Amino acid sequence: MSEANDATSVTGITPSAKREGRFDVQVAGKPVATLSLDAIERLRLLVGVPFTEQLAAAVEREVQAQRTMDRALNMLAFRARSIRELRRGLIRKGEAEELADAAIARLTSAGLLDDRDYARSYVRAKVAGAGFSRRRLRGELARRGVARDIAEEAIGEVFASEEMDEADIIERVALKKLRSLAKVDDDTRRRRLYAYLARRGYELDDIRRVMTKVLAADEP
Repeated sequence: MSEANDATSVTGITPSAKREGRFDVQVAGKPVATLSLDAIERLRLLVGVPFTEQLAAAVEREVQAQRTMDRALNMLAFRARSIRELRRGLIRKGEAEELADAAIARLTSAGLLDDRDYARSYVRAKVAGAGFSRRRLRGELARRGVARDIAEEAIGEVFASEEMDEADIIERVALKKLRSLAKVDDDTRRRRLYAYLARRGYELDDIRRVMTKVLAADEP
């Protein structure tokens, strides 16, 4: 191959020393992009292929799409997210809408992003840990962009499969909170317990009922 052709052709595709599973694409002996094997195959990149302006533009699009996908995967690795929540996060971090949508489509197709799975996991965790009520769960899932029907389905499934009863849940969290308030006076104890249960989304009548029960049991 002549030097003139070398100057406008792919001269090397080698494993990246910095990114495992990625490859450095070189033109005229200089790296121009680091791509996944899938991207290289999609672009039909081979040593000796002319690096035209059209191919250069396609490579740049792949670089941008790959960056968005990597960011999406990193965000999901940090914590689970709904589709809308992930999309908002990507755009807020400066990713183009079309690239965010493309990444989400790939993740959804691969089974790595599913609002139903996300909603069920969220409900299970928040009931077991924080003792959220159904109402609080609906609000939190809506705030995270989960559709109402999916949220209701997830809440119903989890409560049924785990044999959860909201009356038992509020009593459990009330007793747990009450133990942490042992050193405060009665008025402060009642006020803080009420606020704690209200923040978890329980109805006023349910809060009054459980407070009467647990406070009476707590009396010496």
